[in-house]
Amino acid sequence: MQREVEVEPGVTVWVEDLPAVQGAPAAAPVLLVAGGDETGPGRWPDPLVDRLRTRHRVIRYDHRDTGRSARLFDEHPYRLADLAGDALRVLDACGIDRAHAVGAALGGQLVQLLALDAPDRLASAALLCTAPLGTPGAPASGDDELPGPSRDVLRMRQEVHDPRDERGELAWRVEFRRRLCGTVLPFDRAEHAALEREVIAHSGRIEPSTAHATEADPAGLDRGDELSRIAVPTLVVEGPEDPVHPPPHARLLAARIGAAARLATVEGMGHLLPAVVHEPVAALLLDHAARAGAPERPQPTQR
Repeated sequence: MQREVEVEPGVTVWVEDLPAVQGAPAAAPVLLVAGGDETGPGRWPDPLVDRLRTRHRVIRYDHRDTGRSARLFDEHPYRLADLAGDALRVLDACGIDRAHAVGAALGGQLVQLLALDAPDRLASAALLCTAPLGTPGAPASGDDELPGPSRDVLRMRQEVHDPRDERGELAWRVEFRRRLCGTVLPFDRAEHAALEREVIAHSGRIEPSTAHATEADPAGLDRGDELSRIAVPTLVVEGPEDPVHPPPHARLLAARIGAAARLATVEGMGHLLPAVVHEPVAALLLDHAARAGAPERPQPTQR
């Protein structure tokens, strides 16, 4: 089921609420939180979602200023950290008391905020291809600093506003996805082109979303010194070939959370979730949710 959810007066986000497959065990729903300037379907492809639905009801959504959600940043400016509150409004609207929250990239940082500020709403947390809150300048070991995005990724980010027709935009996006996926696993250009066509059709426009990268205030994401307070069972998934948040980001994140965190690696994975990693990623997420052991609670009336 698809719906619009009002996250603040006059601002709505698109939400897709997908039931677990018939006969699946009663388990807490899974909330999928996309990265910055990403749509829900773009970050969480259908085949991966279908694997999660073998045990869970799954909710994915478009952040505001992406996909089918409201694009009203000029009228309703916000901090990136405010997007964590949007995730709670989505849960409220779907009548969900507690969920297994899974976040990737910026979504992983938003889930860290949820684990700090609304732990009662989370059955568990899973953090993929992301960085610890407060990462800029954070020491990885000794006096070393965490590595930033690769030069290729930074260069292509600078091209995001270059004028392109639809064919050129599609080609640029596929090439950017190739860089984001790393160099170890095979890159299926046709797969990624099809996904980007779906994102364009879903969004109804070829212009990329950039409000999160260029306009939204990052204040509120600088809470790395609080991570040890997280008590929600947390899975940190490392993509060893991630050119945006390369090692040791995941290891440092798990260490800063401490006893509540478990670190896992998907060999060869980069920053995205192509078909070649769906099986191992889904297996990790399903196992983590099962370990957390939160059954589905009776849900309140949907708002």
